[in-house]
Amino acid sequence: MSIARVAGTLAAVALPLAWSNVVLPRLGLGVRGRTAANAGFATGYGLALREGPNWRSRGGVGYGILAASVVTAGYGAALALPSVRRFVGAIADRGPDVSTVEWVAVHIPIGTVYSEELVFRGTLDPLLDKAFGPRAGALLSAAAFGFWHIAPARAAGDSVPATIAVTTVGGLIFGGLRRRTVGAAAPALLHLAMNAGGAVAPRLARRLEGSFRER
Repeated sequence: MSIARVAGTLAAVALPLAWSNVVLPRLGLGVRGRTAANAGFATGYGLALREGPNWRSRGGVGYGILAASVVTAGYGAALALPSVRRFVGAIADRGPDVSTVEWVAVHIPIGTVYSEELVFRGTLDPLLDKAFGPRAGALLSAAAFGFWHIAPARAAGDSVPATIAVTTVGGLIFGGLRRRTVGAAAPALLHLAMNAGGAVAPRLARRLEGSFRER
């Protein structure tokens, strides 16, 4: 690999990390501003690198719906079990500045899923696969996805090492789906189900617990 190509690939990895952990936090935007800024950055990044997310890959939607259904069923089972439901209900809200409907219908699909899937699975994954091969590319992209979450973890008061570890594993899973379906649709649908379920489940759990206490 030429020096120019190595430098270009490293810049492609570094740019999203600088955006998420340095530039975006310093803009001081509210949740709506962050959603718009993230979507704008992701769109520009994807257009500049021209890899293409291939949202309509053959089988991508089917695999994505299947994976999302499994996650949704898992959330349903958690809400049905009293001990697990109480644990889920104790999880803090992640979208305190907006309504649940707005959070789930706008900010998760656009600010998180669209932005992150376009940057990582739609653009960086294929770029790194071409540069380093599928195995090394998968590891590098997943690690970058993990480090993308440093500033969000700090803002939420979460453990940074734990967040990096969990999101890196998530990046491997999402990347595996992208490689299997040759597109970003399947990981995007799984990502949406996980994040939307994570936003809705704690609130549903608290309502269910409250209704049981009133009986």
